[in-house]
Amino acid sequence: MPVPRVYYPSGRCYNTFVFKRRKIGQVQRKVLLLLLAGFALGLTHSPTRQFRIIKQVAAEWRKINQQSLRNAIKLLYRSRIVEAKDNHNGTTTLVLSEEGRRLALTYDLDKMNISRPRRWDGKWRMILSDIPESKKKSREHLRYHLKRLGFIEFQKSVYLFPFECEKEMKYLIEYLYIKKYARYALLEKVNNEIDLKNHFKLI
Repeated sequence: MPVPRVYYPSGRCYNTFVFKRRKIGQVQRKVLLLLLAGFALGLTHSPTRQFRIIKQVAAEWRKINQQSLRNAIKLLYRSRIVEAKDNHNGTTTLVLSEEGRRLALTYDLDKMNISRPRRWDGKWRMILSDIPESKKKSREHLRYHLKRLGFIEFQKSVYLFPFECEKEMKYLIEYLYIKKYARYALLEKVNNEIDLKNHFKLI
């Protein structure tokens, strides 16, 4: 299944920026996310040689078609997205490379959603940023994800959201390496609150 193409308002393809033009299939993506989640995958040999997947693995690995999984491992290994660590007993454990970890985090980020409680606590969450032109891609990336998550742009580089999201925003800011340029704030009251409440269907 191909990765859907998503575009910034500027016309630049979001996928090109995030995935660096890599073609990552559905099974390969599943491998990355399982490794990121801590599900170890053991092999009888390095992916450079003829290998089998060790039977004593988590059920999540067994749910994937084994031939497709082996093909995905070979492709990821050749692309240096995963690495093989040799064990004392002659087996090999598959792990994420640094690039693979970052790619997996990107996929994980795309699944991020903010839950909406049954009752609003009456507070507003604000993200303020002053990201320099030298980090334009990070600025576009931040804007894309805030919009996707439902934030409204209150004014230039200032976004508002009514529900608890501090953990998600810390993750996003850390991932984009913009901690110096972005701030999270919790507000009791905002001007034009009626319009905001209407937008978020809070009244």
